[in-house]
Amino acid sequence: MIGNDARESKRIVLTAHPWLLTMRRYFLFVAVANLAWEVLHLPLYTLWAEGTAGDAAFAALHCTGGDLLIALSSLMLALFLAGDSDWPQHRYRTVAGLAIIFGFVYTVFSEWLNTVIRESWAYSELMPVIPGIEIGLSPLAQWIVIPLLGFWWARPMARNLKSELSADARGSERRRRHV
Repeated sequence: MIGNDARESKRIVLTAHPWLLTMRRYFLFVAVANLAWEVLHLPLYTLWAEGTAGDAAFAALHCTGGDLLIALSSLMLALFLAGDSDWPQHRYRTVAGLAIIFGFVYTVFSEWLNTVIRESWAYSELMPVIPGIEIGLSPLAQWIVIPLLGFWWARPMARNLKSELSADARGSERRRRHV
Protein backbone atom coordinates (compact mmCIF):
# COMPACT_ATOMS: atom_id res chain seq x y z
CA MET A 1 0.00 0.00 0.00
CA ILE A 2 2.90 2.36 0.72
CA GLY A 3 4.18 1.85 -2.85
CA ASN A 4 0.78 2.83 -4.25
CA ASP A 5 0.67 5.94 -2.06
CA ALA A 6 4.15 6.95 -3.23
CA ARG A 7 3.19 6.41 -6.88
CA GLU A 8 -0.04 8.35 -6.38
CA SER A 9 1.76 11.30 -4.77
CA LYS A 10 4.36 11.27 -7.57
CA ARG A 11 1.54 11.27 -10.14
CA ILE A 12 -0.10 14.22 -8.41
CA VAL A 13 3.17 16.16 -8.42
CA LEU A 14 3.84 15.31 -12.08
CA THR A 15 0.34 16.16 -13.28
CA ALA A 16 -0.40 19.16 -11.09
CA HIS A 17 1.06 21.68 -13.55
CA PRO A 18 1.03 20.48 -17.15
CA TRP A 19 2.18 23.92 -18.36
CA LEU A 20 5.35 23.63 -16.30
CA LEU A 21 6.17 20.15 -17.59
CA THR A 22 5.47 21.23 -21.16
CA MET A 23 7.77 24.22 -20.77
CA ARG A 24 10.48 22.06 -19.21
CA ARG A 25 10.31 19.61 -22.11
CA TYR A 26 10.32 22.45 -24.64
CA PHE A 27 13.31 24.24 -23.12
CA LEU A 28 15.25 21.01 -22.64
CA PHE A 29 14.79 20.22 -26.32
CA VAL A 30 15.58 23.79 -27.41
CA ALA A 31 18.76 23.90 -25.29
CA VAL A 32 20.17 20.62 -26.59
CA ALA A 33 19.10 21.19 -30.21
CA ASN A 34 20.43 24.76 -30.34
CA LEU A 35 23.77 23.72 -28.89
CA ALA A 36 24.05 20.98 -31.52
CA TRP A 37 22.99 23.39 -34.28
CA GLU A 38 25.44 26.06 -33.14
CA VAL A 39 28.31 23.58 -33.15
CA LEU A 40 27.34 22.08 -36.51
CA HIS A 41 27.00 25.40 -38.32
CA LEU A 42 30.24 26.92 -37.00
CA PRO A 43 31.96 26.25 -40.38
CA LEU A 44 29.46 28.67 -41.92
CA TYR A 45 31.07 31.55 -39.99
CA THR A 46 34.53 33.09 -40.45
CA LEU A 47 35.28 32.34 -36.79
CA TRP A 48 35.68 28.68 -37.77
CA ALA A 49 38.72 29.40 -39.95
CA GLU A 50 40.07 32.48 -38.17
CA GLY A 51 39.48 31.68 -34.48
CA THR A 52 40.88 29.18 -32.02
CA ALA A 53 39.12 26.09 -30.74
CA GLY A 54 38.44 28.04 -27.54
CA ASP A 55 36.88 30.87 -29.55
CA ALA A 56 34.62 28.37 -31.33
CA ALA A 57 33.60 26.69 -28.07
CA PHE A 58 32.86 30.04 -26.45
CA ALA A 59 30.85 31.17 -29.49
CA ALA A 60 28.77 27.97 -29.50
CA LEU A 61 27.99 28.26 -25.78
CA HIS A 62 27.42 32.01 -25.93
CA CYS A 63 25.10 31.72 -28.93
CA THR A 64 23.21 28.83 -27.34
CA GLY A 65 22.62 31.03 -24.29
CA GLY A 66 21.31 33.73 -26.60
CA ASP A 67 19.10 31.18 -28.35
CA LEU A 68 17.60 30.18 -25.00
CA LEU A 69 16.87 33.81 -24.18
CA ILE A 70 15.21 34.28 -27.56
CA ALA A 71 13.15 31.11 -27.06
CA LEU A 72 12.14 32.16 -23.55
CA SER A 73 11.23 35.70 -24.57
CA SER A 74 9.32 34.52 -27.63
CA LEU A 75 7.33 31.97 -25.67
CA MET A 76 6.55 34.39 -22.83
CA LEU A 77 5.35 37.05 -25.28
CA ALA A 78 3.21 34.48 -27.09
CA LEU A 79 1.72 33.26 -23.80
CA PHE A 80 1.05 36.83 -22.72
CA LEU A 81 -0.72 37.64 -25.99
CA ALA A 82 -2.54 34.39 -26.75
CA GLY A 83 -2.27 31.98 -23.82
CA ASP A 84 -4.89 31.23 -21.23
CA SER A 85 -5.01 29.53 -17.85
CA ASP A 86 -5.53 26.12 -19.48
CA TRP A 87 -2.42 26.30 -21.64
CA PRO A 88 -1.06 23.94 -22.99
CA GLN A 89 -4.37 22.04 -23.23
CA HIS A 90 -5.94 25.02 -25.01
CA ARG A 91 -4.46 27.40 -27.56
CA TYR A 92 -1.26 25.36 -27.78
CA ARG A 93 -0.85 25.75 -31.55
CA THR A 94 -1.61 29.47 -31.44
CA VAL A 95 1.00 30.09 -28.74
CA ALA A 96 3.55 27.84 -30.47
CA GLY A 97 2.97 29.54 -33.82
CA LEU A 98 3.36 33.00 -32.34
CA ALA A 99 6.50 32.00 -30.44
CA ILE A 100 8.05 30.63 -33.64
CA ILE A 101 7.16 33.82 -35.54
CA PHE A 102 8.56 36.06 -32.78
CA GLY A 103 11.81 34.06 -32.61
CA PHE A 104 12.16 34.09 -36.40
CA VAL A 105 11.51 37.84 -36.70
CA TYR A 106 14.00 38.61 -33.94
CA THR A 107 16.59 36.39 -35.64
CA VAL A 108 16.15 38.20 -38.96
CA PHE A 109 16.70 41.51 -37.18
CA SER A 110 19.64 40.25 -35.10
CA GLU A 111 21.43 38.62 -38.03
CA TRP A 112 21.00 41.76 -40.14
CA LEU A 113 22.13 44.03 -37.29
CA ASN A 114 25.16 41.93 -36.37
CA THR A 115 26.39 41.01 -39.85
CA VAL A 116 25.47 44.05 -41.94
CA ILE A 117 25.40 47.01 -39.53
CA ARG A 118 27.68 46.17 -36.58
CA GLU A 119 29.77 43.51 -38.32
CA SER A 120 29.99 41.62 -35.01
CA TRP A 121 30.37 38.37 -36.92
CA ALA A 122 30.70 37.34 -40.53
CA TYR A 123 29.63 34.43 -42.68
CA SER A 124 32.11 32.25 -44.49
CA GLU A 125 31.71 31.55 -48.19
CA LEU A 126 29.93 28.32 -47.20
CA MET A 127 26.90 30.14 -45.73
CA PRO A 128 23.99 30.40 -48.14
CA VAL A 129 22.55 33.93 -47.86
CA ILE A 130 19.36 35.66 -48.91
CA PRO A 131 20.35 38.04 -51.72
CA GLY A 132 19.70 41.70 -51.08
CA ILE A 133 19.57 41.49 -47.29
CA GLU A 134 22.59 39.18 -46.97
CA ILE A 135 21.18 37.18 -44.04
CA GLY A 136 22.34 33.58 -43.62
CA LEU A 137 19.87 30.78 -44.23
CA SER A 138 21.20 28.53 -41.48
CA PRO A 139 20.20 30.77 -38.54
CA LEU A 140 16.81 31.39 -40.15
CA ALA A 141 16.24 27.67 -40.63
CA GLN A 142 17.36 27.14 -37.04
CA TRP A 143 14.52 29.38 -35.79
CA ILE A 144 11.93 27.47 -37.75
CA VAL A 145 13.14 23.88 -37.34
CA ILE A 146 14.16 23.82 -33.66
CA PRO A 147 11.14 25.57 -32.12
CA LEU A 148 8.78 23.61 -34.38
CA LEU A 149 10.30 20.29 -33.32
CA GLY A 150 10.50 21.46 -29.71
CA PHE A 151 6.82 22.30 -29.57
CA TRP A 152 6.00 19.03 -31.31
CA TRP A 153 8.06 17.09 -28.76
CA ALA A 154 6.57 18.94 -25.78
CA ARG A 155 2.97 18.61 -26.99
CA PRO A 156 2.48 14.86 -26.48
CA MET A 157 3.33 15.43 -22.84
CA ALA A 158 0.52 17.98 -22.58
CA ARG A 159 -1.93 15.60 -24.27
CA ASN A 160 -0.85 12.66 -22.09
CA LEU A 161 -1.13 14.73 -18.93
CA LYS A 162 -4.66 15.80 -19.85
CA SER A 163 -5.59 12.13 -20.39
CA GLU A 164 -3.95 11.14 -17.10
CA LEU A 165 -5.75 13.89 -15.23
CA SER A 166 -9.06 12.75 -16.67
CA ALA A 167 -8.29 9.10 -15.85
CA ASP A 168 -7.18 10.04 -12.32
CA ALA A 169 -10.39 12.01 -11.80
CA ARG A 170 -12.53 9.08 -13.01
CA GLY A 171 -10.59 6.66 -10.79
CA SER A 172 -10.95 8.94 -7.76
CA GLU A 173 -14.67 9.24 -8.41
CA ARG A 174 -15.05 5.44 -8.62
CA ARG A 175 -13.10 4.97 -5.37
CA ARG A 176 -15.32 7.52 -3.60
CA ARG A 177 -18.48 5.74 -4.78
CA HIS A 178 -17.23 2.38 -3.47
CA VAL A 179 -16.25 3.70 -0.05
